[in-house]
Amino acid sequence: QVQLVESGGGLVQAGGSLRLSCAASGRTFNNYAMAWFRQAPGKDREFVAAITGSGGSTLYADSMKGRFTISRDNGKNTGYLQMNSLKHEDTAVYFCAAYLANNRYSRLATLYDYWGQGTQVTVSS
Repeated sequence: QVQLVESGGGLVQAGGSLRLSCAASGRTFNNYAMAWFRQAPGKDREFVAAITGSGGSTLYADSMKGRFTISRDNGKNTGYLQMNSLKHEDTAVYFCAAYLANNRYSRLATLYDYWGQGTQVTVSS
């Protein structure tokens, strides 16, 4: 069982930056692929980025490439999402998620077994 807790959301002006954190319980965090998803009001949950358990490979949604960076520190059982050049349309609740995987990751939300409660990111235009 893995428990995930996000933090770092808030209100930021367009063009600004935020770094989200995802703290995971358990001692085998490096066995889990981790991803970030987001959901804006009235919209479906959307894939943002994913990273393998080792942190060696990453995957991004096209609209986030070059602006967002996913990373993890397995020694701290924590994942991160650095968001730069934020736009109003990035406003959403951001969720971290994880599933047991060996050097794999996915953009499919249905594969992820563990989810955090979400953190609100609001970008003012």
